[in-house]
Amino acid sequence: MADGQGIMAAAGVLFPDEDGRVMVVRTSYRTKHPVAVPGGGWDAADASPRATAVREIREELGVTPVLRELACLDWSRDHHRPPIAAFLYWADPLTAAQRAAVRLEAAELDAIVHLPPRLLLSAVPPLLSRRMGACLRAPRSAAPLELADGLPLGHCAPHLPPRPAPPYLGAAALDGLLPPGAGRDAPPPPMGREEYYASRPRIRAKARMLFTDPDGRVLLVRLHPWRGLSPWVQPGGSIEADRELPRAGARRETLEELGLDREPGRLLAVDWVSEHPWDPPHLVLAYDGGTLGPEQLAAVRIQPEEIAEWRLFTPREAARVLLPPAARRLAAALAVRALPPTAGPAELLNGAPAATG
Repeated sequence: MADGQGIMAAAGVLFPDEDGRVMVVRTSYRTKHPVAVPGGGWDAADASPRATAVREIREELGVTPVLRELACLDWSRDHHRPPIAAFLYWADPLTAAQRAAVRLEAAELDAIVHLPPRLLLSAVPPLLSRRMGACLRAPRSAAPLELADGLPLGHCAPHLPPRPAPPYLGAAALDGLLPPGAGRDAPPPPMGREEYYASRPRIRAKARMLFTDPDGRVLLVRLHPWRGLSPWVQPGGSIEADRELPRAGARRETLEELGLDREPGRLLAVDWVSEHPWDPPHLVLAYDGGTLGPEQLAAVRIQPEEIAEWRLFTPREAARVLLPPAARRLAAALAVRALPPTAGPAELLNGAPAATG
């Protein structure tokens, strides 16, 4: 998927210990930025980013993690590579038996170490430092955090006032902390950067907006028939990942479909949808569009090329006309909307709450 909508996905794991330190790994093939969080890229055989995280830890460390909440979703862009949706999960500390069973994947890793936050954030590259620093600073009740290039957006911004970035020291931050055998000359990387990016599978991402009227009815639009279907959906659509962040995509789609220029509110749901084997997975980000009064509703002008009609439904009525994953996602988004504004979005898999543990 080489068009502007294709993005990569990756998943990492935060392993704390009893002393408040967090695990990092030293890669054996990177010389410029050798210190990283355990984890790796999503593969097409992975059912979800959670499955990616578990598989990567089994491959890299030889143990099975107990994953807890999604710590953050970081939408990362760089002109040297495709955009990446980076998922970072909290895990239970490794047990004594797991620590004894750790076997590093020799082709990729040569050491692990638990670091206090002060050293941790200087040892990892700046983008990862911002991402991990946000997860460590914000209360876990705010998870998952919404980040863009490691910087807070939406509900998590009040939890994370600006703070100077620590100096980047890289592997030098680990001097004297690595176990014997680390620090050898790194072998050549398995493949070149461009070859690696070209080999990675892609997903798509969509942004949806939750609009209600003063009576709590939900605004839905019905799409023109496509592939024999004419479904009701929440307003929104595909994110042009090579040129915009999800919030910009939600605003653009709302303007195009309804003629309403609305700044997206808090992120309500992060939904990984992979129900159909013939379709690549897509990531749905559901934002709060707020309440539309009579004047705003009267100003709605649908995009005739794509939208057949729009209508207001009670939540119960909406659940009957939406496809099952979208109906479950709407229910989750409405539940999060009723929580305090600093609460994090729901993590979903095909519209249902993602299982933890």
